[in-house]
This record gives sequence, C-alpha cells and structure tokens, in this order.
Amino acid sequence: MHDDRTLVEARLRRVLDERVRPAVYPESVPLEVAVWHAPGEPVPVAEGLAADVEPITVGSRWGAPWGTSWFRVTGTVPEAWAGRTVEAILDLGFDENMPGFQCEGLVYRPDGTPVKGLNPRNQWVRIGAPVQGGEEVRLHVEAASNPVIMDYRPFRPTTLGDLETAGSDPQYTLTRMDLAVLDETVWHLVTDLEVLGELMAELPVDSPRRWEILRAVGRALDALDLQDVNGTAEHARSRLTDVLAAPAVPSAHRISAVGHAHIDSAWLWPLRETVRKVARTAANMTALLDDEPDFVFAMSQAQQWAWVKEHRPEVWARVKKAVADGRFVPAGGMWVESDTNMPGSEAMARQFTHGKRFFLNEFGIENDEAWLPDTFGFAAGLPQIIKAAGSRYLLTQKISWSRTNSFPHHTFRWEGIDGSRIFTHFPPVDTYNCSMRGAEIAHAVRNFKDKGTARHSLAPTGWGDGGGGTTREMAAKAARLRDLEGSATVTWETPSAFFAKAEAENPEPPVWVGELYLELHRATLTSQAGTKQGNRRSEHLLREAELWAATAAVRTGFPYPYADLDRIWKTVLLHQFHDILPGSSIAWVHREARATYARVADELNAIIDTAQRALAGEGGVPLVFNAAPHTRAGVPAGGARPAEASGRTTRAERPDGGHVLDNGLLRVGVDARGLVDSAVDLAAGRETVAPGRTGNLLQLHQDLPNMWDAWDVDEFYRNTVTDLTDADEVIPGDDGASVRIVRTFGDSRVTQVLSLPPGEKRLVVDTEVDWHETEKFLKLAFPLDLHADRYASETQFGHFFRPTHTNTSWEAAKFEACNHRFVHLQEPDWGVAVVNDGTYGHDVTRAVRTDGGTTTTVRVSLLRAPRFPDPETDQGVHRFRHALVPGATVGDAVREGWRVNLPERRLDGAGEVAPLVTVDRDSVVVTAVKLADDGSGDVVVRFHEAHGARADATLTAGFPVAGVEVTDLLERPLADTAPPAVDAGRIAVR
Repeated sequence: MHDDRTLVEARLRRVLDERVRPAVYPESVPLEVAVWHAPGEPVPVAEGLAADVEPITVGSRWGAPWGTSWFRVTGTVPEAWAGRTVEAILDLGFDENMPGFQCEGLVYRPDGTPVKGLNPRNQWVRIGAPVQGGEEVRLHVEAASNPVIMDYRPFRPTTLGDLETAGSDPQYTLTRMDLAVLDETVWHLVTDLEVLGELMAELPVDSPRRWEILRAVGRALDALDLQDVNGTAEHARSRLTDVLAAPAVPSAHRISAVGHAHIDSAWLWPLRETVRKVARTAANMTALLDDEPDFVFAMSQAQQWAWVKEHRPEVWARVKKAVADGRFVPAGGMWVESDTNMPGSEAMARQFTHGKRFFLNEFGIENDEAWLPDTFGFAAGLPQIIKAAGSRYLLTQKISWSRTNSFPHHTFRWEGIDGSRIFTHFPPVDTYNCSMRGAEIAHAVRNFKDKGTARHSLAPTGWGDGGGGTTREMAAKAARLRDLEGSATVTWETPSAFFAKAEAENPEPPVWVGELYLELHRATLTSQAGTKQGNRRSEHLLREAELWAATAAVRTGFPYPYADLDRIWKTVLLHQFHDILPGSSIAWVHREARATYARVADELNAIIDTAQRALAGEGGVPLVFNAAPHTRAGVPAGGARPAEASGRTTRAERPDGGHVLDNGLLRVGVDARGLVDSAVDLAAGRETVAPGRTGNLLQLHQDLPNMWDAWDVDEFYRNTVTDLTDADEVIPGDDGASVRIVRTFGDSRVTQVLSLPPGEKRLVVDTEVDWHETEKFLKLAFPLDLHADRYASETQFGHFFRPTHTNTSWEAAKFEACNHRFVHLQEPDWGVAVVNDGTYGHDVTRAVRTDGGTTTTVRVSLLRAPRFPDPETDQGVHRFRHALVPGATVGDAVREGWRVNLPERRLDGAGEVAPLVTVDRDSVVVTAVKLADDGSGDVVVRFHEAHGARADATLTAGFPVAGVEVTDLLERPLADTAPPAVDAGRIAVR
C-alpha cells in the first residue's frame, strides 16, 4: 500500500479547522447588549444588577485596566429553534491562548443566581436543551477588564501592573454576543477526531494501531459532506466507532485525572481580583459536575474557599452541596499554597493548622495530602511538619522545571531533617494545567521514571494560574481515554484515591533525603525585600504577641486576643503565597503587602504593649522583656527583669585612617575604606577574615536573567562584579564606639554602622540602602579564613547542610540558596556564623589560597532591581541588620539568630516577670507559647532540639499544671504517645 499518511493527517487538520469546528454552531442570532461601567472598585452583585445601562455594540472597545463592567444581554429564542440545544456565545474580546490572563466574567440570572464563569476557553452559557421557541433570554455578566501583563513577548516592563499607573485606555473589543444552536453531534465529532488525531501523532509510525486510526479517520472524512457537515456528522462518527472502542492493553499506564484550577492567590492580578477568579471558577466547576457524572474537582487553599464563602454565598451554597456529594474536594490542607523555603517554623506549621481546621470545621474533612504544584522548591524541614499536621502525602510538579538536573523519581519517599518520611508524587505529565491533549498523555507515559515498579500517575486537569478550571472539552476527551488502545487509561479520581492506589502498588519506593531544591527561580529569595522583611518581622511579632498575651492571661486574667491573633495569622499566611512572599507579583500586590505588614505591626505591637503592661504592673523598676528562647544578660527566656551590666566597647583610630573596635571578646579592624580587614576571636586567638581579603564588602552585579526577571538569577551574573570599596566617609558612630560608613554608587547611597555590643562576641552590621539601580544585584560578602566542605543553613525547626564545593552538577546548581536566621560554617574546633534579620538568599563559595589555606566566602543577598512584573521593584530605602559571629558553634548561631530578630523591649514596672515556661537545656528551643486554639485556656508549648542532636530536657511550668498531653500541630492528643509525667510542674521530655 502506498504511504499516504501525511496526506491524511494534513487533510484532518484542515477539515477540522475549516469545516467541522465552524459547524458546531450552525445558526445564530445577535443578542442586544447594554453596559454599565463601575466607576471604581468592584461593587456588590445587587448593585451591578440594578445599575442603569447604556447600549453597546459588538466591535466596541470597553474596559479600562482593572475595571469592572456589567453587561446586560437580552434576546428571544427563534420559534424555529424549538426543541434544539441553544447556548449564548459571549465573547468579551478573548484571546483563546490566554486563559486566566485577561478579561473574564461571571454570568448571573436577573435574580442574582450565578450561572457560570466566562474565560477564553469557556465562552458559552447553556440556555436550554431543548429550548422553547420564543423563550426570552436575559443574562448579566460581571466582566473584569484585567489587563494582559505577560503578553506574547513576555517580561517586558509595563505600568499596567498597578491601578495607580495603568491609565484608563480600554483594553478589549466586544467580539461576539449571540444566541446559537449547538449541534451536539458535530461537537462530539470534533472531540472524536481530536482525540484520535492527537493519539495517532504520538504513536510510532510503524505501529499498527497508528495505521488503524489513520484509516478510520480517512473513512470518517470520506463520509463527511463538507457542504453539509451537520447533516453527515453522525455518519462520519459511525466510521470511528470501532477504533474508539478498542480497549487499552493490560499494561497501559494509568492516569488519575483530578479536575483542577491552580489559582494563584495573587500574581499578575491583585488579591481582590483573585476573590472573583475563585468565584468564577467554582461556579464553572459546580456546573460541570452537574453535566459530567464521573468528573471530580479538587481545590486547594482554604483561603480561597473562605473568600467564596464570604463574598459569593450563592456560589458557596453550590460548592457545599458538591462537597457533600464527594465530588468537589478540598485539597492540600494549607491556608494557601505557600512558599516553603522562607516561612519560619511556626508560620509553616500554621499554614497547616489553619488550612486543615477550616476544612474540618466547614465539611468535617481532613486532608491526607499537601498539595503544592507550583511552589518554588521545598525546604528540608517540611516533611516533619506535614507529618506533625496529620498528613501523609505531598504532590508537586514544579521540580520538573529544574534546568540543570532531571529529578530521578516521580514517586518516592521524601525524608526530612528529623527522619520523617512523606510519600511524594511528581506528576510526569509535567504540568498542573493538563488539558487532556494526546501529547500530554503520551508525555506522562514516556516520562514516568518508575516504570516496572509503579503504573499510576496523577494529572491535575484544567486551566489554572489565573483560573478557569476544567472544561467540558477536557471531560469529553477524558471519557474517550478511559480505556483506549494506544493510550494510557484516564480515570477521574480524588487525590486521596490516587495516593492510596499509588502507595499500595509501590509501598517501598526510593528515598530522597534533604531539600527538594528547584534549579530555577532562585532570585525569589531576594526580590521585593520589603515584602520579605514584612513577613519576617510579622512572624516574630506574632511570637511575641502570643507569648506575652498567654503569660498575661495566665498570670493576670488578661483577655487573650483569640480572634485578633487568628485574623492576623491568616493575613500573614496569605502573604506567604508563592508569588507574594517570593516577590514575583505585580506592583499593586507588593504595594498593598507593604501597607498590610505595617498595619499588622501596629496591631501586634499594641497587643504586646498592653500585655507587657499588665504583666509589669505599676512601678519604676527598669524591666527588660526577653521574648527570645534563650537567657540574655541575665533576663530569662520569656521573662522580664532588670538586665545585668555587660562590659564596654572601645573604639580607637588607626594610623592608616581606619578604626579598631574592641569589647574584650572580639577585636575588629576597619580600614579607611570602611571594610573589615580583621576580626579576631580573642579567646581562641583566631583571625576570622581571610588573609588579604576584607569583609563587609558590598558587591554589585549586572543582573538580567534570560527570562523570568523577578524570579531568576542566572549563574552568569557572577561574571561581572564591582566591589564597592570607595567611601564618602568613614567616621565614628554617634555613640563613639562604632564606625559609620557612607558610600555612593550609581544613583544609590549606602550608610552602614559597624558595632560590637558590649559583652557579646558579634560584629553587628546595620545597613541602610537608598536603592535606585536597575537590573543590578547587591551582595554583602564576608571572606572567612576557614576550611569547610559544608555549611549549616537554618530551616523550619532545625538546620541542614549544603556543600561548599561543586563536585557534581547537583551542587553546582545550588549557587543561590535559602537560609532563615543563620548560616554556620565549622572546622572541628572553631566556627563562624552569619546571622540576619530579614534576608534569605545567600551563596557560599570556597577557594584554596597560595599559602595553602582555604578562603570560604559567605555572601548575603540584599537587593535586586528587576523590571518585570514590577518595573519599580525595590526602589527606595531599605534597612538590614546582619551580624558576623566568630568562634560560633551551631548553638551560638541559633542563639544569635534569635537575638537579631527579637530585640529586647524595655518598660518600667513593679518587678520581675517570671517566664510561663522554662527549659533546662539550651539546645531545646521553644518556638511558641500560646493559649490553645479551642479557647479552653490550656497552655500550648511547641519546642524542638535545634543543635541537630538527641536531647533529654525538663520543661518547667510557671503555673499549676493539672495534666499534660502530647499533641499534633492541630493540638489534638496523639493516641499512640503516652503523656510525660509531671512532678511539681516539671515535665521530662526527650
């Protein structure tokens, strides 16, 4: 037989595009359209429905950036259409290639009942099947004219990302507003031909199955009269029956499809728009559930569910019913799909406590899985948090974006820093926006790395990022792929059903130990410094507020602010979403975030002040309140008393114009350029700074990544560096015992103060940067005379180690990494820590000197200046505090990290305030002291061993103890863990 394969395939493409798809709606009549443009922010539904409208015609421009327009569409079903299926086609000016990234709408009936959402891949509204002739049609569309931020030429700077700079030019052209007859036979023929054509393209050319499909498609096209597609579609479909009925082979890969709409809680749109995106998507998905009996939809992020409940009660009612039916499934058990690298220990725990508790309270459902398809890497401390929250599984897709190394597994157990293991799955379909295309399904099969030991994978199916969800076209394709020869089988299933099957068939999968590092998007550890500092400070203020409010409640009857703390925690958790905290959202989002963090700080400081005053009482004793988990200057952790004297610091001028700072523990030399050329640990007699090098060195790099400006820093940034060594002034600080340095470079100015606190072995570096650079990266470097092949980096509830070398591509790819409050480097008998109060990104490199020694350089990342999606990223004044701690153990690094983030508070009062809880072992760090979330008044204490060793410790309660229970993160007693014994308020733990 002659090879006519390419001829038939080309024929299929043209006939589908030019004849079959246009015949889906063979008849249409225009609708009458009128519009009201809301003058400001979105209005309540009742106001939009009642607004006075003006006529508008198809072809008219509409929609200022970020505006809301209420369209009213009216018409009458022609009598001749009686008994047929009729839909309204409402095209607001969509580009079908941009679902979720442009204008969208939510359709209402005149009584305010939501019908469904409109987006580029979902432009239809069912009027009737069948309809009555002469039926009147009246619909209202709440349309959002969200501007396109990331266009076909992405990463171009734009002012559209903020309402304040976006202007008022109309963004869209009203394209189609019609009533149309839907020919369901033709619609199904389109799906038949798409599924077979896409499957055929993925099969080997020499596969018999490919040729069977080819011949069947050819026969179907022969049966189709191109001048009467609607009249011959059924005949054409009959030619495809046999090839569509052929079952999959027994060894076929099995895909669990989960209806999904990964909706970024803020990204290229503000938070207020996400509220509406979620409502549109939820309305669509509940409607699709009614039409597709096998379909299952999963939605994560309790915050998004809460938005629907608060802002769209009509949609919420439909959602609640679908949840009760088991088909609209809460997923993930977190408040938002947060970043997991930067949130602190307690914040990461609270993501799960608040998320899981919402689903338990609303639906009585507890999630077994963490659902984080798009998060930019996963901290090594996360498995123990997932486990402590009562969950067992993790799903993510994002690691497949890594540029350097291909992750070796799709299903595995992930082991965290304490040995906790979580069954983890990476969907081999390599997208969290699967649309059931044949290429996606075939890729999942080919890509699956666990062949031979496992057969199941998951495919999150539906348009996401900006929302939309699963379409009826995707559902129709999934139905045909349920059991089709040549393809993986596809079944709609819940996440829990998938994980149960996957674990059962592969109970002993391979193990991955340590962080799941994403070899991409490393700059998210630095971009939008103000947002990151707001997060860090909010986390520590929340610790203080809970600690002092709980102490005051137990000691004085102070009214514990349950509702306020709950609300504030949810605000902070929301802003840890994986585009807000990482700094990859539009200007509007970060402008609002900075304002929100300021309000949060005011509220928390007020709670702290009120609680401390209740504890201090009236008097003139100068009290120091210590919220850190370690004693400071004689002030116990979690208590207050007068501080002990701690020596003094001297400053002397050097002949070369430099200065020497000395506090008896540390002697620091500062040269005439304001650079640290010596830092001697006097007890050890050890120099910290590498020979011939200087610390406190600001370094400026060119920084234009190949793409993803706010997200990425590419390794070639290191090829160009400017050391900022010129100083405008190097003079004594205001206290006479410090050094003040001023530098100017480009359009920016840096002011630093170097100081040695009396009685403390640390050099404090306070840096203020008035930053006005573009596409630059600012680092602060400390070259250390220290030989180490690894360093410790703090993460949630502990620390873990990264190599300083680049033996393999895996190590080389970690050229920018995350730490929390400290990094620590150690020789067997001496170490150094670098601590910070609000930066996360850093790099550590090593070099062997000609004298045989090793220079290990720690650089903290201060600021970037990408222009997309926020063209003014980080412009303005920023303040940072870092400290160099020579001679530090890991325990010292832990202590100094807390110190720099939790400064003492001073207040006059009646006398000493004893801690509510004390611990007799320095390595055991208390991360939270609070009252129980159930309002019982019980005291909750969370703690962990922070040095990386085993430890026995005694907790002593400073109040009468009736009993002790060991709980999970949701404060539920652990049935398999016996409570420790209590002896006069002393509790032994291990």
